[in-house]
Amino acid sequence: MPYFDHSATTPIHPDVLKKMNEVSSTHYGNPSSTHSSGRKSKSIIEDARRQIASAIGANASEIIFTGSGTEGNNLVMWSLTQSDKKHVITSAVEHPAVLKVLQKLAPYGITYSVLPVNGHGRVNNENLQNAIQPNTGLISIMMVNNEVGSIQPIKTLLETAHSAGIPFHSDTVQALGKIPLSVKEIEADYLSFSAHKFYGPKGVGFLYKRKSAQLNSLIIGGGQESNLRAGTENVPGIAGLGEAVRLASKNLSKRMHHLEELEAVLLKNLKIVCPHVKINGCPKHHIPGVISVSFPGEKSDILLAKLDRKGIEVSSGSACGAGSVKPSEVLKAMGIPDNQNISTLRISLGRGNTEEEVLGLAQVLDSITHG
Repeated sequence: MPYFDHSATTPIHPDVLKKMNEVSSTHYGNPSSTHSSGRKSKSIIEDARRQIASAIGANASEIIFTGSGTEGNNLVMWSLTQSDKKHVITSAVEHPAVLKVLQKLAPYGITYSVLPVNGHGRVNNENLQNAIQPNTGLISIMMVNNEVGSIQPIKTLLETAHSAGIPFHSDTVQALGKIPLSVKEIEADYLSFSAHKFYGPKGVGFLYKRKSAQLNSLIIGGGQESNLRAGTENVPGIAGLGEAVRLASKNLSKRMHHLEELEAVLLKNLKIVCPHVKINGCPKHHIPGVISVSFPGEKSDILLAKLDRKGIEVSSGSACGAGSVKPSEVLKAMGIPDNQNISTLRISLGRGNTEEEVLGLAQVLDSITHG
């Protein structure tokens, strides 16, 4: 079955699965135990931490293991409740794991400003400058949008944040393994990641926290993860995460080229078979392989059902909003009218997709939309 929903989740890489199975079957000790089995489990965790740090140019002590990108975002946001400065600046196209959290934090004195985006889904730096208040304690702007693939001008936004002495967080869940990423170049204070977005296991992720950045624990208990994330660690998951990060940083340019070629073939053929399609997002600043495409006169839920019956899997937007027929908030923020919004599919390509598959997708969409 052709799978074109890699932004929602990716299949586990065989090498990652092999690593996880090996750890699961052999190393069962509690990492907090001081005996041999415990020490071995602890060493597996620290090996993975070093793998991740090496891949993104960080220090191992700056990597905190979490259960997901969502948890990483929550950890940073909830930490503000113990800060003197409780105003946050974010954008209108953030994941609910940022926007909904900020809504929930209102009783704790957290206020926030939501920056608009342009028709390409990108934030304007001047708007950020104008939104800064004396009590702004955090700026949180995602690096890559999960629905349209637009890349934000992170370096420029970071310069504005740091010139004002404000910590900067970015939800980078959709970036790792798709574009080059180094904390030596992207000097953010916090970055959130999730393994299942780059061929790793579900239920495990990590938060990068710059050494000088402040952070308070969200999950209280034992002293795991430098007292920042209590609970016995998911050793096989962390081992798989480390291997997935290692693989994601290997031959990146080759994989990017593969996705760019597939994307070009798909777009060319879509425009031939469906001349009235509209492509959403930023043509210049976007990750390869993520295509948000609107089919005027169609409804995305009907298109999804028809494609599924043909054995083809795509999305109508963020998987976290699946099952809902209402217009996408991201596309709304970009100024896309509702009739176009509800006719939109997100097609996200991956390492296993072929040119034959994307040509087949274009042909099926042709038959569906002209049937």
